[in-house]
Amino acid sequence: MSLYTKCIKEKILPEDGYRISIMSRHTLNDGITPDQEITHDLFNSHQTIFAPPLKLIGAYYRQEINWEQFSEKYLEYIRKNYMVPEVRTLAREALRKDITLLCIESTPKKCHRRLLAEECKLLIPKLGVVIL
Repeated sequence: MSLYTKCIKEKILPEDGYRISIMSRHTLNDGITPDQEITHDLFNSHQTIFAPPLKLIGAYYRQEINWEQFSEKYLEYIRKNYMVPEVRTLAREALRKDITLLCIESTPKKCHRRLLAEECKLLIPKLGVVIL
């Protein structure tokens, strides 16, 4: 079994397995208007605990911080004492069944889904991770 990542708007494939949206909300960039392209049939679960804190997202979108600063702060967030068990549980679940982490970014280069998947791999090195 493996942990995959992809854009939530990409085609659903059988190999995606259990699809988890890790977005804070399913809205347009204004943070208010619902994104009509993101419907409940695109994901099995919406786990906002893995989303970056709203203040962090806002600072990044307002260009108050760059990607390196964003990624550093997101990693600090998921490495907090109360988050480590959540991340470890996610990684362990991916050992038992295929899981795909979903976010809005079209590529993983500057997306927190990649950072979370890489952190899962650090916690459980034998976990297969495929970042798309």
